[in-house]
Amino acid sequence: MNLKIEMTIPSAVYLECPSCGTNTLHEVLRGRVGGKKETLEATVRCRKCGTIHTTLYTEMKPRKIPIVISDFGKSRKEEIELGPDELVTIGDELIVGDTQVIVTSIESGEKRIKECVAREIGTIWAKRFDRVKVKISINKGTKTIPAEMLVPPDEEFYVGDLLTVGKYHVVVHNIKTKDRMLRDGGSEAREIVRIYAKIVRTTSA
Repeated sequence: MNLKIEMTIPSAVYLECPSCGTNTLHEVLRGRVGGKKETLEATVRCRKCGTIHTTLYTEMKPRKIPIVISDFGKSRKEEIELGPDELVTIGDELIVGDTQVIVTSIESGEKRIKECVAREIGTIWAKRFDRVKVKISINKGTKTIPAEMLVPPDEEFYVGDLLTVGKYHVVVHNIKTKDRMLRDGGSEAREIVRIYAKIVRTTSA
């Protein structure tokens, strides 16, 4: 995979702190990209000691990083180009070729970590995220029928929605997200753990 990377204002950069003297991540508080789009003038905060200072940062050549993509039970190995100081965090959404993925694990050295700058990453693990699997429990009398749908991650579902799931017409009565159980309102598919629904009886005119 070949990506042409143009410099944008990053959320964090890897710099030497003038106060504590360590090479570490600095949070970018504000900044602007130079006219040639190769340098960043920024105010940054050291994540180690908290010192705030200004810096002139030049982005270096991107590096290719192996990325293992899980695609609904199958895995494949690709490469992604990232700036060496670009911060990658579990949960980040990336584009690999024409596939949207979400980062699930990061390997640096022999350790699995939650976040890392690209220069120190050995391998990224991710799963396909242009479609997500939404699990549905359908109540039919005393039985519960398991089902699932493949939908875009930003598709929204609301309590009260009428859905067609296979041969069933159902109404959503609860939505379990990663954080809570919804009895009204809605959520994007990416946040949904399970939808609970009841079969709706239809009558012919």
